[in-house]
Amino acid sequence: MYKMICQTTGWGGQPVRAHGGSSSSSSPDEDITAKLIPITTSPRIRVSFSASVSDLLDWKFVPQQREVRVLPGETALAFYTATNNSDKDIIGVATYSVTPAQVAPYFSKIQCFCFEEQRLQAGETVDMPVFFYLDPDLLNDLNMRGVESVVLNYTFFKARYDDQK
Repeated sequence: MYKMICQTTGWGGQPVRAHGGSSSSSSPDEDITAKLIPITTSPRIRVSFSASVSDLLDWKFVPQQREVRVLPGETALAFYTATNNSDKDIIGVATYSVTPAQVAPYFSKIQCFCFEEQRLQAGETVDMPVFFYLDPDLLNDLNMRGVESVVLNYTFFKARYDDQK
């Protein structure tokens, strides 16, 4: 429940999961589309990527690129690579955060591997995409003044109920 609240509000450095508004007069796609207009008069913001893995999970997990530079309202696609180094299939779950924390309400993920658990077969390597944008409303937030760079971090953990050891 706490994670759902954080994802909806951006509390605790949790990026917002992009979805349409609750207005009955417009479709969810219209609400998102209105935010996806790059603000070309704004400076680009550097988004850096980092990754880690729990000691209990025998995976290698790394971002494929160090950073991208995006305009508010511009979509971006980044990839991480995960490899299961064990001889057993393993289910992992990713947690994520954005720093500085005041960026979280404006960091919206359209699609992300972190929305669902990931099952990797023994020895398997997969590419994991995250499709996101920075909400242009950040330009109207005084707390965002001077923020020129953002870090998106993921940590993978072994799913609790994955009884394989």
